[in-house]
Amino acid sequence: MKEHRKSKEGSDSLEPALAQEKVYTIDDIYALPDGERAELIDGQIYYMAPPGRKHQDISGELFGIIREYIKEKDGTCRPYISPFAVFLSENDKNYVEPDISVICDNGKLNDKGCVGAPDWIIEIVSPGSRRMDYFTKLFKYRTAGVREYWIVDPEKNRILVYNFESENTGDYTFSDSVKAGIYDDLYIDFSDIAKLLNM
Repeated sequence: MKEHRKSKEGSDSLEPALAQEKVYTIDDIYALPDGERAELIDGQIYYMAPPGRKHQDISGELFGIIREYIKEKDGTCRPYISPFAVFLSENDKNYVEPDISVICDNGKLNDKGCVGAPDWIIEIVSPGSRRMDYFTKLFKYRTAGVREYWIVDPEKNRILVYNFESENTGDYTFSDSVKAGIYDDLYIDFSDIAKLLNM
């Protein structure tokens, strides 16, 4: 759409009316109506649909495996399951709720959530989150300082593992046992999860 205005000479001139994109902040996230969830990346809001049953089953199984491993090893890292607030940067324009976050620096934790990048993030792909998980968050997590990022995609029978420290990428299926890069001996057998889900 163009905006009309009169020039000094009296003739009509056309100038573009620049539509400015609104930049949102964490205050806008907290002002959302009860029950409505969204994430904030670089000042843009992305609304979140409620997860399906399979998504929740996978998330719960993975969280349980990770939590038990940390307990057995008497580890200091803390695992969290969504909804859990992660403020990726010091500015007020980035806020995410990863499906699973593992934080090994307890100094990043406060009553609101995690301030800074978790060490390990897992996202379980839903039909509405595919682009976000594979592209937007991949870039954001890498640049924010996340050490390891897993994309678990049950519809595609795929687990993508990004180890940003070693710059290695692994591509697995729900038949595989997948090693966590931030630990020496944590392997997650996705075939066990597939059996539970009748995949």
